[in-house]
Amino acid sequence: MEKKEKIVLPAGFEEMVRDVIGVGEWDAFVEALSEEPSVSVRVNSKITDNRLQITDNSCSAVKWCEWGRYLSERPKFTYDPMFHAGAYYVQEASSMFVWQALEQLVEKDAVVLDMCAAPGGKSTAIAQYLSENGFLVSNEYVPQRAHVLVENITKWGAPNCVVTNNAPRHFEKLKSRFDAILVDAPCSGEGMFRKDERAREEWSEANVEMCVERQREILQSAWEVLKPGGVLIYSTCTFNRHENEEQVQWLIDEMEAEYLPIKIGEDWGITILSENLENNPLPLRGTPPKTGGEYEGRGYRFLPHKTRGEGLFMAAVRKQCGMRSEECGMRNEKMGKNKKDKKAKQSTQNTQFTTNNLLRGEYDIVESEGRYYAVQKERVDFVEECRKTLNVLMFGVQMYEQKGKDLIPQAALALSQAYIRGAYPEVELSYEEAISFLRKEAIVLADAPRGFVLVTYGGLPLGWVKNIGNRCNNLYPEFWRIRN
Repeated sequence: MEKKEKIVLPAGFEEMVRDVIGVGEWDAFVEALSEEPSVSVRVNSKITDNRLQITDNSCSAVKWCEWGRYLSERPKFTYDPMFHAGAYYVQEASSMFVWQALEQLVEKDAVVLDMCAAPGGKSTAIAQYLSENGFLVSNEYVPQRAHVLVENITKWGAPNCVVTNNAPRHFEKLKSRFDAILVDAPCSGEGMFRKDERAREEWSEANVEMCVERQREILQSAWEVLKPGGVLIYSTCTFNRHENEEQVQWLIDEMEAEYLPIKIGEDWGITILSENLENNPLPLRGTPPKTGGEYEGRGYRFLPHKTRGEGLFMAAVRKQCGMRSEECGMRNEKMGKNKKDKKAKQSTQNTQFTTNNLLRGEYDIVESEGRYYAVQKERVDFVEECRKTLNVLMFGVQMYEQKGKDLIPQAALALSQAYIRGAYPEVELSYEEAISFLRKEAIVLADAPRGFVLVTYGGLPLGWVKNIGNRCNNLYPEFWRIRN
């Protein structure tokens, strides 16, 4: 792998994390940080053949995620129409380890909250893992980042999702509502040192302390809304113990959480931390960590000189419910169902359309400010509760927007994995036409029927145009368009 100039690490960083890295391994760690980072993508499961040209023979698999691929070089993703069609997500390989946590610990029909979700890598992984009966609430506190999250979730095409823009404490009103919660916590960003010079410049011991306090506040809010028996997955992109093992130990000590091991492959290069943390929150100081095998530890660390990826820490715990496990499961089932005695009032109206022949599955139509959304019937009450409690930016599948007498089909409908192909006429675009469409330029489709037409590239939907004969009105969202 190509080397850059030797990286200059912040003052105080070595003292804080040297013993985390392992005895005699500091020089190898620093050398790895001076190399070019790897490039990886996670392929959308809606890709069923070899249409994804980016995954050529030079790609190799990410061992802990069946959909992950390393690329031999970094292409210009902006100019790949398949990227905009949601065919894949550009995600750092270490972060794909969330797939293992989900696969081993979380049911596919679970209701999951991603508390700190932007830009959406782990949320799209959760959406990909869940069955059509599962449901995801994907939240981001920073408004600008939340709108990027909406775009990425929409392009991924998951129909069973809500995107919110809230502080973690706002979720406490939804007490004990989630089967699983991911807290990919804001952190000091040490794992980004190789890729981001600004992360190195902003690092300080004081910033680490501030992050620890903020992470604990987020974990407290997450714990309130996690069901008894539910799973909390905690991760950061940093190395130091204060933001990692100590936070897990705090959950065990203060919240009486049960630590959950994750089995890993011996050749994955993942560092497994000591299992014996009782009465000793920092047992690893001065001792080398172990690597590989099915060794039960209190967390899993990705170190760049051992693992092909950036820095990551991940651990999982269960919220105990003070009763036998089979009784706890029964309680979870009851708590997961919405109360029927006071059913939330649905804003379902008679409209000019139904979801018949448009979406696979059973949906209700929910209207909000002239926009029509398809929401899974069994989740309508929960979605309405979210809308009353939280600042919801997106929910279900936004199908149409009313403009005068016309119902304008929306991008989310075209990109949804539930959309039934053939419901509208389709036209396959050339590469040049696809780029023009993604720039929101006018295009001409000489042989297409008049009216709304779904345009595709590589067999995947990109969005809508309205063909008026001599040209097409481009309905691609303004916020998403390629600007350079």
